[in-house]
Amino acid sequence: MDLTDTDAGLRRAVRLVALLNLGYFGVEFAVALAIGSVSLFADSIDFLEDASINFLIFAAIGWSAINRARVGMALAGILLIPGLATLWMAWDKFNLPVPPEPVALTLAGAGALAVNLTCAFILVRYRTHRGSLTRAAFLSARNDAFANVAIIAAGLVTAYTLSAWPDLIVGLGIAAVNADAAWEVLTAARGEHRAAKA
Repeated sequence: MDLTDTDAGLRRAVRLVALLNLGYFGVEFAVALAIGSVSLFADSIDFLEDASINFLIFAAIGWSAINRARVGMALAGILLIPGLATLWMAWDKFNLPVPPEPVALTLAGAGALAVNLTCAFILVRYRTHRGSLTRAAFLSARNDAFANVAIIAAGLVTAYTLSAWPDLIVGLGIAAVNADAAWEVLTAARGEHRAAKA
């Protein structure tokens, strides 16, 4: 496979981003289960989804435009996974509204924010390179940083109110943001698919 310098740089970038996401998935998933947090659970699954997206991009660089567009459409489906997982956990939280431990929630959210800002910074120069694939990776990192700020806020509000609702609301918000990102990536990938076939 003959890659341009930009493609080679992109491959290094997405490999690093994938490894960062996979590593923090383990951290956040463990904390989410330990404290019963919907927002951390949703975000941890999102880290796993981001790792998958970036590993797929790593593999797909150098493929034809039509095959990249097909992978972009598949990635749109992957973006919905965290939302579905969040709805499942949110249902449990509605039935038993116990607030998560606020300090652990806030610290885990802050760690996630640091990881996602690092990933967004790594990917920003490639966000328009290789179409929907890199757009998916950049949008995920950007949206996740916003979600992490909301998780930190939920932790602070939970500490003050001792309510399960801030965590639950943020978790459902993360699901909504991921659904919107999935639609945006699917629209871009369909356009690229049509252009490649023309």
